[in-house]
Amino acid sequence: MPADAIVVDSEGLEIDESLLTGESELVEKSTGDLTLSGSVVVAGHGSARVYRVGAESYAAALTAEARRFSLVNSEIRNSINRIILYIAWALIPIIVLVINGQMSAHGGWKAAIASGDWRIAVVSAVASIVAMIPEGLVLLTSVSFGMAAVSLARRQVLVQELPAVEGLARVDVVCLDKTGTLTEGHMELARSTVFDEVPGWQKVLAWMGAHPNANATAAALAASYQDSPQEPPTAELSFNSARKFSAVTFAAGSVAGEWGLGAPEVVLSGGEHPEPLAAAFEAAGRGLRTVVLAHRPVADAAQSELAAEDFSLAGLAPVALLVFREKVRPDAAETLRYFREQGVELKIISGDNPRTVAAVAREVGFDFTGDGYDARELPEDEAALAAVLERENVLGRVTPEQKKAIVLALQRNGHVVAMTGDGVNDALALKHADIGIAMGSGAAATKAVSRLVLLDGQFSHLPSVVAEGRRVIANVERVANLFLTKTTYAIMISIVIGILMWRYPFLPRQLSIVSSMTIGIPAFFLALLPNARRYQPGFLRRTLMFAIPSGTVVAACIIAVYSYAITFPNTRVEPDIAVGEAQTAATMTVLLVALWILGTLARPFDKWRGLLVTAMVLGLVLIMAIPFARKFFALDIPQGGLLAVTIAVTAMGCLAIELLYRFLKKRGAVSERE
Repeated sequence: MPADAIVVDSEGLEIDESLLTGESELVEKSTGDLTLSGSVVVAGHGSARVYRVGAESYAAALTAEARRFSLVNSEIRNSINRIILYIAWALIPIIVLVINGQMSAHGGWKAAIASGDWRIAVVSAVASIVAMIPEGLVLLTSVSFGMAAVSLARRQVLVQELPAVEGLARVDVVCLDKTGTLTEGHMELARSTVFDEVPGWQKVLAWMGAHPNANATAAALAASYQDSPQEPPTAELSFNSARKFSAVTFAAGSVAGEWGLGAPEVVLSGGEHPEPLAAAFEAAGRGLRTVVLAHRPVADAAQSELAAEDFSLAGLAPVALLVFREKVRPDAAETLRYFREQGVELKIISGDNPRTVAAVAREVGFDFTGDGYDARELPEDEAALAAVLERENVLGRVTPEQKKAIVLALQRNGHVVAMTGDGVNDALALKHADIGIAMGSGAAATKAVSRLVLLDGQFSHLPSVVAEGRRVIANVERVANLFLTKTTYAIMISIVIGILMWRYPFLPRQLSIVSSMTIGIPAFFLALLPNARRYQPGFLRRTLMFAIPSGTVVAACIIAVYSYAITFPNTRVEPDIAVGEAQTAATMTVLLVALWILGTLARPFDKWRGLLVTAMVLGLVLIMAIPFARKFFALDIPQGGLLAVTIAVTAMGCLAIELLYRFLKKRGAVSERE
């Protein structure tokens, strides 16, 4: 249908509206009924008057609302943005304090400007300011998202917004559409019950399944019955929803006679065959579709004429009862079992009949009583709707607007919601869900608004998305601990140095060693290594609970060593060498304590993490052992009392970090990978 229209006249007109409403069964349209653009005429004919076109059509209205731009809700991105905002505001007064302190440390503003020492003061101030900025955190977070997106693309999962990678790992409720998501959108024969072994009945079913005008139910017979009769029929009567059966007559051979296929309550309306009717009623109660094949021998089949207006059902005897179900995706049950094992709540919300939805739900592993909840009874009040959703997990007859309302109600109850779907009717819910997941075979509007698209339609890819999200969240948290620990001690040192008006304890090149050996290089590898730890809410809280105390420990160690070097300078050497020893002592202190922090965050050690930490320690040893490296980084190994104090303070700092890590781990503020 190219536009919304009102039916003027029709004859057996049947419309498939599944992409718009989620209702997989065909809808019979009569005079005065509304048909929607995007639906498909599958049987009958008629004429209609155009009612709405273009942007005013139902499908266009859904698509327009779904197209409104919004960013995926990412805890990592939101937390990092808050961190950057806080640091940016804190930098303003700290920069003023540091610049004033460095100028004062070089004899005051006038003296520094007159002597040219202002250049050294400015360089030191810039070095302290740069050290306070977690410059690589955003980069490594983006790299982690990007690598995860590339990895998922190899598995036929398209990530349309990078932070969506973490989203599915945070989800605690998954709302599932039925048609096209849990099922493949067409029928399959579940079982058959034979009542009378009339010769040739399988061949008749094969002929009906292969007929060009076979409806969805009859077409499902073709997979089970392929041996069609060689004799052509003498007459046939096509199926439509009004009469609810089809018929065919064969004149000769093993299939001779009149055959009817249709709804049991219609084909066997005389009530003379209670057994198939009872079996059909029982199957219908479980949401399954049933048809009966009936047979009637005729004296002169060659003269039989089947016509809708005069064909009689009298005398038809049941041959076989055929039970159909929607074909469930083979990977659906296993994938849903995985989510249940992960503590994720599952809800099926479909536009289909509640009984049909309930039958599919049981097949994919849902354990519940009843026939599913009819969404036509859903309350409009938000609190009442939320109460219903807390107890109901299988809902049928859900409209597109109700799907959106369900998602919003779950979110207002504090849930992180994922929604899967493939039709236009799912677009609104997909748009408002925290993570929208579209099937690759779905409507264009659905894929456009989703965060993730399963390109090959394989539901079994979702656990791999969860695994990638967990890896990103867990690894970015480790990386954030490293960067924010550095930011914490850099800020504290800058404040203390600015207040006391001391010279900054590091040269810029020495800070380069600290940044690369304890944060930059190891953070890059930690961000990409495997990590299967389950998601735990509170990314920012946990990060700050580790970073601020550990940064405080590092700052205290640096200030202790540096203050000793200033208070008790080495008078046996040149003043410049004494300053160099003090800066080297501070550099060695921060390097060793920061490497201990790296070791705690990399636990438990495996081959790669152990190799990473060992490589950083060896790199530090080589820098201190090679004369050229020591000279380039202006490292003068301290002597005497300063060396002893440096070793003692460093040991105390590492012990404090170890105790802090174990305390926070016991409280659950930090966690090792699984």
